[in-house]
Formats: sequence, structure tokens, C-alpha cells
Amino acid sequence: MSDLPAVEVKWDERGLAPAVCQDAGTGQVLMLAWMNAEALRLTLEKGTVHFWSRSRQAIWHKGETSGNHLRLVSASLDCDGDALLFTVRPEGPACHTGRMSCFFNAVPEGRDEGTSELPFHPNLLEAIYRLILQRRDQADPEKSYVARLFRGGEDRILKKVAEEAGEVVLGVKNGHPEEITAEVADLWFHSLVALALKDVPPGRVFAELARRFGQGGRPESK
Repeated sequence: MSDLPAVEVKWDERGLAPAVCQDAGTGQVLMLAWMNAEALRLTLEKGTVHFWSRSRQAIWHKGETSGNHLRLVSASLDCDGDALLFTVRPEGPACHTGRMSCFFNAVPEGRDEGTSELPFHPNLLEAIYRLILQRRDQADPEKSYVARLFRGGEDRILKKVAEEAGEVVLGVKNGHPEEITAEVADLWFHSLVALALKDVPPGRVFAELARRFGQGGRPESK
């Protein structure tokens, strides 16, 4: 871990500097907040990220109420010394909305995207999940497969997940890479629909996988 002395940071007139947190495992940018010298000191000493809350005018230990701490891996300054970057291992969704990253709102670009309805996103599953929510809440079931699934209710959605899981098993048994790829894609998609049914963002699944990573896998069932 970088030992980054506070004296090297060029704090602004308020004694603050922007701090970006990036997932060490996926490279995804999780959030941006502000730090002062005390927040930086605590971050480096404690090994979990602390910020300065401008609204409360107090030190904010990320995860102090939610439990979604950001475990520090490394710290660095930009070339001008006035912005901080932390690579971290998140213990839960970084965003208060339950999403893994705070950066999930697409900005309209005002140009023709062609026929694609799904713009590039650094986390494709998060982007697909957002599109599923949009179809769930706004689409006409006569025109949208996703909307028809939700109209069919929980049993229909769970039946599709079970069907697709069975197709994955058969695909793997057959051993054809193209078939396996297609069937796993179907299973992942319908699993995202199931998550949307209960308003569980995929970030929670990512966080659970991150928690298990390097910890000997999933605990054995009792």
C-alpha cells in the first residue's frame, strides 16, 4: 500500500481534495467524494476509506452505517498533486441506491446511436439491469418481452430461470462452445429479470462474490 504523506497533497482553499475510488478487481470507478488531511490520515492508518462530508462538516467513514466499507489497496496522487485515487476492495455496493457504482446515469449524447438500445457501459450487467427496469416500469407488454414476463408474475419469471438453467446443463453436456455461450447468456439475462422482480441490483451480487473471493469460497450448507 502506498504511504502517501498528507503534506504532498495540494489541498484547495477549503482544505479539501477530490478522491476517486476504483474497484481493484474490476477497474470500475465506484464513487467520487472529498477528503481533507485528517480523512486521508485515517484512510491510510485504518485501511478503510474515510471522507470529509461537506454537508455535515465532519469525517465520514464510508460504510459506517451500511457496512459497505471500502478496503484500501493503494493510494496515489495525480500529476498536479490535487486529486487522489484509491484502489479498493468494496464490501458492498458503493452507492446509496444499492448499485455497485455511483456512476450509473447515462448522459444523452445527442447523436444517432443506430439500432442499438444499449450504449456501452463499463459494467454491462448493470446496464442491462437498468434497461430491464425501464421495460418493467414503462414498456407495453404487447411489444416488450420483458414487460410480458413481469405481467406473468413471479412464477413465470422463475420458471424461465429454471428452464434456462436446464438449457445450460444440456449445452455444457453437448460441449459446443457456441451453444454454451448462448445458453449462459439466456440464463444471465433471466437471472437479471429475477433480480429486478425483487429490486435487487446486480451490485449486491458482485459485492457478495467479492466478499467470498479469496475466502475459501461459499460456506458449506448446514
